[in-house]
Amino acid sequence: MTALTKYLRWDTAVGILLIAVFLAGSGTTEGFANTDNLSAALGDVSEIALIALPMTLLVVAGQVDLSVASMLGLSSALAGSLWQAGFAFELIVPLCLLAGAVGGLLNGWLVTRVGLPSLAVTIGTLTLYRGLASVILGDEAVADFPETYARYAAYTETVPGTFVPYPVALFAVLAVGTAIALHCTGFGRSLFAIGAQEDAAWFAGIRVKRLKLVLFVVSGLVASFAGIVYTLRYGSARADNGLGLELVVIASVLLGGVDFDGGKGTLGGAVAGVLLIGLLTNLLTLNDISNEIQVIVTGLLLVASVLTPRLIAVLAERRHRRKAAEESVPVSAAI
Repeated sequence: MTALTKYLRWDTAVGILLIAVFLAGSGTTEGFANTDNLSAALGDVSEIALIALPMTLLVVAGQVDLSVASMLGLSSALAGSLWQAGFAFELIVPLCLLAGAVGGLLNGWLVTRVGLPSLAVTIGTLTLYRGLASVILGDEAVADFPETYARYAAYTETVPGTFVPYPVALFAVLAVGTAIALHCTGFGRSLFAIGAQEDAAWFAGIRVKRLKLVLFVVSGLVASFAGIVYTLRYGSARADNGLGLELVVIASVLLGGVDFDGGKGTLGGAVAGVLLIGLLTNLLTLNDISNEIQVIVTGLLLVASVLTPRLIAVLAERRHRRKAAEESVPVSAAI
């Protein structure tokens, strides 16, 4: 029974569900399993997948960054404005990444130095960064970015010999590195310790504030890079790019079994959550299901991913107490 429990973890169940959705889609929807459609499905979640990596680390550490989609939009607006002003694209990219790092630094500073909760801070900066994007670019849409770079962001351009778009291949490499850092190093163990009990982690000598600050900077940096990918993939820089994307990212991470309270979860589960939402969205689109219904499905998955593990924990606790009470009856009777 112990071995069975070990392999029936939440993240394992999500992986099984991912396979089930793929098999069901392949059997019921024409064209779902062909390489062109799979390339499109993977390409559509490339920005979500990239942002989900630092988001997983943040949630494991008991933090959250709701400003990631707004940072994506700010990066896109900044890239469009600089391109319109005649800047070389090779200069635009590092400037956008710098803006993302500064935005993440602001989030981290408010959380670690001012002592504000990350949820409240990033709700505020969510509005701030989206407002800055609107100030920078307004209602304009800037296009005609260099084809040399744009073709690598499109799902039609894949790694030779595969159906995997280049941004997804980059994500795969980063995911391996992130998984090693989270599950095989002292850095990762420190994040789990912070998420499980921050005060105990501090007394154990872990630099809690420094690690959280680094995580927020990395989150802003990756979100700004995702904004560049998003802009090139759609061929348009707009202030409202990525609007609402933060909910999909968080839904993917929580769906993969990462505990919102921190201290629990695996990167593999988060990746499975990203892919599951991506395949479901693609499957619904192929079956002409409206965007409104797709948003509802994402919302239901988010609720289920938060509620289900807690219900399981409550039921397990009740079962444990009932068993303990039953075992104590003979002792009481003997007395």
